[in-house]
Amino acid sequence: MARADRSALSPTHPDGPAGPSGAPGPSGPVDGLDRAPGADAARRAVEAVWRIESARIVGALTRFTGDFDLAEDVAQEAVAEALVAWARDGEPASPVGWLLATGRRRAIDRFRRRSALDERYAALAGRLTEGGASSGADPAPGRPDDLPWDPDLIEDDVLALMFVACHPVLSPEARAALTLRVVAGLSSEEIARALLVPVPTLQARITRAKKTVAAAGVPFAVPPPEERRERLGGVLSVLYVLFTEGSTATGGDRLLRADLAYEAIRLARTLAALLPAEPEVSGLLALFELTAARFPARTGPDGEPVLLEDQDRRHWDRSAVRRGLAALDRATATGHGLGPYGLQAAIAACHAGAPSVADTDWQRIVLLYEALGRVAPSPVVDLNRAVAVAMAAGPEEALRIVDGLAASGRLSGSHLLPGVRGELLTRLGRTAEARSELELAARMCRNTRERSVLLRKAAALG
Repeated sequence: MARADRSALSPTHPDGPAGPSGAPGPSGPVDGLDRAPGADAARRAVEAVWRIESARIVGALTRFTGDFDLAEDVAQEAVAEALVAWARDGEPASPVGWLLATGRRRAIDRFRRRSALDERYAALAGRLTEGGASSGADPAPGRPDDLPWDPDLIEDDVLALMFVACHPVLSPEARAALTLRVVAGLSSEEIARALLVPVPTLQARITRAKKTVAAAGVPFAVPPPEERRERLGGVLSVLYVLFTEGSTATGGDRLLRADLAYEAIRLARTLAALLPAEPEVSGLLALFELTAARFPARTGPDGEPVLLEDQDRRHWDRSAVRRGLAALDRATATGHGLGPYGLQAAIAACHAGAPSVADTDWQRIVLLYEALGRVAPSPVVDLNRAVAVAMAAGPEEALRIVDGLAASGRLSGSHLLPGVRGELLTRLGRTAEARSELELAARMCRNTRERSVLLRKAAALG
């Protein structure tokens, strides 16, 4: 868990789940590009396509080449080429097809340079379709027979990519970093913020992870059923981090990064279809759906955060609520008890079913957090429980929990603890202390939207 439960006490919202190497996307100017008339439009187009389709592109290229590291390299080359070509010629009719065909052509060039007689290159060259990929001409995708992948295998490609990146030969830290890069397409800075490591450390971790995957000869495929369970925890953890970053961004000037959150939901749905009997997969999907249901009401017209108690619940996505409750029912129906993700989904369901903050079953939420703390101990779980205790029993008992967390130093680098502590002190009438805590939280917060809320609360105390 990387976020405090966004209750009425929280610095901003109650809506995030209680918890992302340079991506192959465009990150800097290309020589001459900034002077091209269509440079800005090309960059925006490439960024948009990459953010949405990066996992499918890398997955399809990995299936095509059989080489995980090579696939990401040629994807980067294709993106760099697109920045120039699209500025010059305009965005193609099929941007993803263009990137895939270009990446495939670059892979062929790599194999050609290795050896003109290489059997692998010959096999790949024989599989080329129309579009000029073997001649060096610009690809011209856009017709169904030009698609450089089998559409029926797209979802399997993404799942295979997830399971490769979460292979047991990698450490948990490496699994998270690699998946967030190649599956989510996040930047080095975004991943480093989410994982709380310096950018150089993060980049070195990803490089080592890719070399380890190559050295271990990890096949690009969804593993057989008997091998899925040991990798499933890593996959779920990475999806959780991805969704959490989308639901409340760790930095920047947007509270929500809905593209990341909805990509995590899409991947969770795909995983749930592949593994329908796994309760934690259904629990994670339920958590995502129930949390995302509140997105429409979480920000105002100008993007400013809207606190839970001020949200118009008529704007919550009731279809997402129904999907989330159905997924939670599937998780419960297994009879094995809810795991960490299912318990968080149950907490989200309490919010989804309540007509207001005052009518929320805070006692049940306290019990659910106590259970969550036993199966998945974490200082953020304890902070969440303190928030729920404050709503159920008052701020005094909650402050004792928060003060204990502060004394332990386990959340010393997070703005969440002083933010919650400032809210509790405000309720207790300890205004000067509350203002100091809220100002500290604002200084520590890297998201400008959250920071503005904290500063307004501090200023309101005089």
